[in-house]
Amino acid sequence: MIRAVLIDDEIRLLNSLQTMLKRNCPQLEVVAVCRSADEALIKIKETNPDLVFLDIAMPGKDGFALLNEIGDIRFRIIFVSAHDEYSLRAFKFSAVDYLLKPVAEDELVAAVKKAEQTIFQEQTLRKSVEALMHNLKPQTNTQEKKLCLVTLAGFHVVSLSDIVYCEAEGPYTNFYFLKDKRICVSRPLVDFELLLWDDNFLRVHKSFLINLYHTREYRRGEGGVVIMSNDAEIYVSRRKKDIFLEKIKNIFKH
Repeated sequence: MIRAVLIDDEIRLLNSLQTMLKRNCPQLEVVAVCRSADEALIKIKETNPDLVFLDIAMPGKDGFALLNEIGDIRFRIIFVSAHDEYSLRAFKFSAVDYLLKPVAEDELVAAVKKAEQTIFQEQTLRKSVEALMHNLKPQTNTQEKKLCLVTLAGFHVVSLSDIVYCEAEGPYTNFYFLKDKRICVSRPLVDFELLLWDDNFLRVHKSFLINLYHTREYRRGEGGVVIMSNDAEIYVSRRKKDIFLEKIKNIFKH
């Protein structure tokens, strides 16, 4: 959910915005509605929003003064104003959009979609950096590392130790976990084969990349079959059999 704060001294405009957002933007949650800059300053600190709808010309302290007082702005801004002469100054604050009153419903929806894309990109980048910084810390076990999986709906930060295996599905990769959980990522399996090679993951078949630490049983055959910790049966290709057995010997005592 995108957490949003609405700021305007006109109660009718605030009611209209809330109605249109509720009708068209289920991905957005209005966490505060404010009628002055001073009230907004308090609510923004309390709620830590992702998006702020901000009027500029308000009695007392205007929208620009509010932003200057906040200083370190960590949210996206959609300006809502009855005047277009502020637009150039508004975009100096990296505004997502500038809507003129009365706000057209289709323009409001388009602005929210634009903000959603920007917020998602920023969150994904931040989580990827957090995962990277975690992975750079000295660790005795590579399975303590984390991975940021970007999906169509958002992203997941997961521990490598929780991944049982990955399965190719055309240009997508399905990640399987111990607790009957599956995450579909729009990247091919080969990307993760290269990324996880040094972390005791092995591509044992053209369709499967397994976490060797989750190997529970191996059944001999032309290539053989690996039984994973979640009971999944994974076929090993004939040409991958030797490297699989060698890696297993290096990981587990025998």
